[in-house]
Amino acid sequence: MAYSSCILRVDTSNSNIMNWEQLLSLQRAGDTKIRHRNDQDETRLGFEVDFDRVIFSSSFRSLQDKTQVIPLSQKDFVHTRLTHSLEVSVVGRSLGRIVGKKIIEKHPNLADLGYTFNDFGAIVAAASVAHDIGNPPFGHSGEKAIGEYFINGGGKKHKQFLTAAQWQDLIDFEGNANGFKILTNGYIGADEGLRLSYATLGAFMKYPKESLPKKPTNNIVDKKFGVFQSQKHLFEDVVSTLGLKKFREGQYTAYHRHPLSFLVEAADDICYSIIDFEDGINLGLIEEEFALEYLINLVKDRIDTQKYHALQFKKQRISYLRALTIGTLIEEASDVFLANEEAILQGEYNVSLLDKCKYEAQLNDILKISRAKIYNSTEVIEKEVAGYRVIADLLDVFINAVNNSYEGKATNFDKLIVNLLPEDARLFPENISDRIMLVCSYIAGMSDGTAMLLHKKIIGGIIL
Repeated sequence: MAYSSCILRVDTSNSNIMNWEQLLSLQRAGDTKIRHRNDQDETRLGFEVDFDRVIFSSSFRSLQDKTQVIPLSQKDFVHTRLTHSLEVSVVGRSLGRIVGKKIIEKHPNLADLGYTFNDFGAIVAAASVAHDIGNPPFGHSGEKAIGEYFINGGGKKHKQFLTAAQWQDLIDFEGNANGFKILTNGYIGADEGLRLSYATLGAFMKYPKESLPKKPTNNIVDKKFGVFQSQKHLFEDVVSTLGLKKFREGQYTAYHRHPLSFLVEAADDICYSIIDFEDGINLGLIEEEFALEYLINLVKDRIDTQKYHALQFKKQRISYLRALTIGTLIEEASDVFLANEEAILQGEYNVSLLDKCKYEAQLNDILKISRAKIYNSTEVIEKEVAGYRVIADLLDVFINAVNNSYEGKATNFDKLIVNLLPEDARLFPENISDRIMLVCSYIAGMSDGTAMLLHKKIIGGIIL
């Protein structure tokens, strides 16, 4: 798929301030003419098309069997990556609409161009529903398992054939960068790129930088990375079209965030901090009375005490406090964004919105309890350990089979393994980095259950 465009690009990366007209770009990869907001079908806006394309993608469907917090839970009320992503999109839509209404009032030229507050909501919702689409099986430990395979496992033998940046992409394998890969190129055997608008891609990219240098500053842009070397060509086209400001010059470029990515991040932070906590309570990992005290501390000025005390059951009380808490944090995150809009557009705001909110201390208390009681629980750790083994073994088998087949040295076993790949994955790239990343993205696209079942069939010996 070709991504070059005939549209004239204006490089504003070194200007003093980003502007909303560019940031709300409807352009898509491969466009040969400029898309205008006033040309859109009002019954289905371009940014709403982005949301629909994510929802209907096979990559999104696989999230239904990917770990959010509790791996492979048999409880139907526990969140998966899919339910989490849907909830984040709902919160993100509210954040986008609240902020968008004020932005349109402040910048009336946007209304003249046809933009409404619903466009802001649609962009943030689409980026939010896609925010975890690149995450491997077994939660964040899946990312670490891929990196560990290359640092200390069978993958370290490939280092000599790769550039420093290609190697860093592997040893710090990042779900955000893999998500950008899926949304733009697709991954082998799945969606051939979704052709989302550049505004949505910009809002999706929480870390618009390469993997090198690794965390050179405390700026939020440098916390992780958001693009693999294989997607740099499209990444540069996106940031140029959007007019994102350069954060760093040099061999490895980095850009300041698209402003709406702060809202995507806030939606994710609100959901995982509060809803993971709720899961922990419902699973009995956190004592109810202890947990309710922490939630009440966050919303004590907003509780309808008569309504609260009339609730008879634990789930009702938790649900009421969760809804009240999320609504409170949506308002707070919106206020922080609007108070710092100019600094954000100038690239001078460098922390998350919730880090600046008045409830930071209460949120930190909740996260501290979640880490101790949920994220470090025996159930979670046992599944993460198994996930390390499953991912390492699958990487070893598939990378060796692909490379041996490309080099004409395939054993009968290698040939059988290659036949397990989707048909479009059997035309191996010439570049070894691309071949390795092909396998990494293929395995990262698996659900927890698929990865375990395939491992059991190929390797055997592990029953979860």
